[in-house]
Amino acid sequence: MTTTTLAVLVPLLPFLGAAAGLLLGRTAPGFVRPLAVLPTLTAFALAVLVAVRQGGGRSIDAATELTPTGSVPIELALHIDGFAALVAVLVGLVATCVQIYSTGYLRDDPRYPSYSALVSLFTSAMLLVVYSGDLMVLLVGWEIMGICSYFLVGHYWETPEARAASIKAFLVTKLGDVPFLIGIFALAMDAGSFRITTVLGAVASGGLDHPTLIALLLLAGVAGKSAQFPLHTWLPDAMAGPTPVSALIHAATMVAAGVYFIARLLPVFAASSAALLVMAVMAAVTMLGSGLAALAQDDIKRVLAYSTIGQLGYMTGALAVGDRGAAVFHLLSHGAFKALLFLAAGVIIHAAGSNSLAATSRMKGLRDRVPDAYWTMTVALLALAAIPPFSGFFTKEAVLGAAEHVATGHAEGIPGAAGWIVLVAGLLTALLTGAYAMRLWLRAFHGRGAEAPDHGKQPLAMNAVLWLLAVPSLAFGLAAGPLSDWFDGRDLTPTLTTSVLGTGLALVGGLVTYGAWKHTTALAARVPMGAVAAHPEGDAAHVEAEAIASHAPAYGDVAAAPDPADPGRLLLGPLHRYAAVGFHLDAVYTTLFVRPVQAGASLVRFLDREVVETYVHGAGAVPRLLGAAVRRAQTGNVQTYVSALLAGTVVLTVAVVLVATGA
Repeated sequence: MTTTTLAVLVPLLPFLGAAAGLLLGRTAPGFVRPLAVLPTLTAFALAVLVAVRQGGGRSIDAATELTPTGSVPIELALHIDGFAALVAVLVGLVATCVQIYSTGYLRDDPRYPSYSALVSLFTSAMLLVVYSGDLMVLLVGWEIMGICSYFLVGHYWETPEARAASIKAFLVTKLGDVPFLIGIFALAMDAGSFRITTVLGAVASGGLDHPTLIALLLLAGVAGKSAQFPLHTWLPDAMAGPTPVSALIHAATMVAAGVYFIARLLPVFAASSAALLVMAVMAAVTMLGSGLAALAQDDIKRVLAYSTIGQLGYMTGALAVGDRGAAVFHLLSHGAFKALLFLAAGVIIHAAGSNSLAATSRMKGLRDRVPDAYWTMTVALLALAAIPPFSGFFTKEAVLGAAEHVATGHAEGIPGAAGWIVLVAGLLTALLTGAYAMRLWLRAFHGRGAEAPDHGKQPLAMNAVLWLLAVPSLAFGLAAGPLSDWFDGRDLTPTLTTSVLGTGLALVGGLVTYGAWKHTTALAARVPMGAVAAHPEGDAAHVEAEAIASHAPAYGDVAAAPDPADPGRLLLGPLHRYAAVGFHLDAVYTTLFVRPVQAGASLVRFLDREVVETYVHGAGAVPRLLGAAVRRAQTGNVQTYVSALLAGTVVLTVAVVLVATGA
């Protein structure tokens, strides 16, 4: 079987699995789980085979015209380079792990058939984006992911938080997709084609007439999809969906799509220094703001959500300094340890009966109840904090090294200011990352108070997936050398300066947080701790839905109740109240955009009802009144008609005489 055929099957198999799952979900429930796991697992195996055959060498290109358009052609095209091959492997791995994990996590959920089918469709759409060689076909997968996220985030539609989060995710990402679509059309018109290879060729020959405008339009769509400032506000609220969905969105689909899109079309962005500077500033604000917000969150999944936003900021920063190898390297590493973090968080939520860190900090012995989640999450948090030798160290240092290379003037065509912006923000974010990773670990697993409830061992499918993902979280960074061909031959070895600074700051952040935790714990020990109420037995999904509903303030515009044992409050001081609610950006957007739109809609409704409808009603009322008058005159009495005729004749005669006399 040719490599092209294998590549076509990679996105096709999950799509067919999704279609079959939707059709057979109710009539043949026994086939639901095999249809969820096997097509995705097979697609993963084929993606590995495609990557091996591609070998990091020349890209695999194939195309057939979809339909004659009369102008710019649209083609079903494949363009698989080393980056695409590796990202497809990541998508297949994480999607397979999520599907296997979900068989245990949602085993009693009545909507599992539709859930698993949507996850397969989500996976298929992302694989289409990864392999597509045509921008219009890529856009199809891009938009399918948007609608899948809407349904999956709103899986617990019984809770108002999930309904609001799904709508918000859909609308905010669509807000970015409008300029994104315009940018794609503008790019195709300048290049004369939607084919990615043709577009890159046009850029190389200087064929773009409006590079800055096109780059900024595309960047708006990327900001929405990859949750970058200022369109990042949907991602923390999206945690109202099931935890496996969060793992899929954060690790391998949706938010990864935007970063991957820029990496694929980086020459388009690099053609404009202004666009690179805008991207660098966007990445810096995203990194620092999300780090501060993560340090103030009480909901365990919202901590991880803001963490994802910050890590995506690192990737965007690498792209801003023109290094797509470092960006994709960190994308791959982040996909593994972030999927592990979310899936381990699902185990913790099930065991604790709450997604609140304040609740887990009042539980003694939780780490003994969930040893698999404890050890694997520890590995993932060390990778997140970029502590050597875990994978995050190598990939984050590749980003910082690329920024240092530009900042010190060793890169041509990239603004040195972009390098300094990304470098300084990246180092400060390393400090914050070490702090909130330590805070999460301490408050989740080292609580005090009542014994954590014991609900027995987690399903094997869930624990096995955790250990599977722990392997790349620990060792993937060591693959930089063997995989250099897949990264355009780029040397991703960490540099000494940034390695010392980045690791040192991460360790300082962790140690300071540990000291703050010891201090706050000692103070809180003087306050009597109430017993922890055990949640009723049930599968993990039901427990999570109840936890979300009970912890609803985390998804709104109010901060969680004060917790004296929280080291984040001590570290952030007066800034905590703002960081806990995302610096009130939702309130700002409500004031600047939502309320004016609502006021405009109210004005239009008033004009429609009070002015337009009044006119319409008046236009109909006049003929109706005239008709009523005429109807009254139609009595059916002949004498009346004759009298009226004679009266009219007399009036006319008098009028004629008067006119004649006047003449």
